[in-house]
Amino acid sequence: MLRQKQSVGTVAVIAHQKKSLGGGLDELRRLLADEGVGKLLWYEVPKSKKAPKQVRKALKEGAELVLVWGGDGMVQRCVDALAGSGVTVGVIPAGTANLFAQNLGIPEDLPEAVRIAFHGESRKLDLGKVNGEHFAVMAGVGFDAEMIKDADSGLKDKLGRAAYVLTGLRHVRGELVRMEVKIDGVKWFEGEASCLLLGNVGTITGGIEAFDDARPDDGWLEIGVTTAQGPIQWARVLGRMSAGRSDESPFVRMTRARKITVKLGTPMTYELDGGAKGVVTELKAKVVPGGITVRVPVEKAADPDES
Repeated sequence: MLRQKQSVGTVAVIAHQKKSLGGGLDELRRLLADEGVGKLLWYEVPKSKKAPKQVRKALKEGAELVLVWGGDGMVQRCVDALAGSGVTVGVIPAGTANLFAQNLGIPEDLPEAVRIAFHGESRKLDLGKVNGEHFAVMAGVGFDAEMIKDADSGLKDKLGRAAYVLTGLRHVRGELVRMEVKIDGVKWFEGEASCLLLGNVGTITGGIEAFDDARPDDGWLEIGVTTAQGPIQWARVLGRMSAGRSDESPFVRMTRARKITVKLGTPMTYELDGGAKGVVTELKAKVVPGGITVRVPVEKAADPDES
């Protein structure tokens, strides 16, 4: 006799057609059937920038759970449209970079990611918002944004994660740019810098712990400014980051804030969650506490015998 599962209501899948995980979207359909989905809304997009329109359709159709299939760029586009809606998100990490999933403990394993999406803990997480658009992982201007912009120009599709390494090597000799940074209304940094990062989580591109104490539910954004220039200085910065001692570098200054304003002496590209955005001379950022609800792995209770 076949075991019947209770219906779980209306579920929407927003999938990037070019991304893959496990047995692909066909396996995802089978796994969703096993979960007893009452009504399935299915949307596939060729590019992440087309995802928000489909998210809005799913919300109008009454989606109670939205599964996002893709990498950080896809997740960013979707959470921007879902922010404040109260609808729960399940992340299926099928992209080149899956830093949001990695920081939340969601593995690049399709059956397990689906299990977490349906049976995990619903957790309210903060988002950042830069120039009117939400992000979940990080935002940046300078070195990292230029690196990402180059990787997005076709290299990422050909080389995967290695594209970031190649383009990063191109930009370590980049020029310093004049920046003025205010945090919560107070001037915090003024001078020349090569990179500015805002973080909602700790681990960024390359698996580096850039913000050691970051948490996506603490109501703060982490901020770091780097003055490193040239391969030697950047090697020292990345070495400290890899060792979990980012704030000990003489080329790094770090703190946290709720509102950040950045004025640039030169127009520059900025990035959100690994996706290059427009060219700007000013960034206005803030934290959005509890802006999105995400299914995450259930935390195991501590074993009293191990304490």
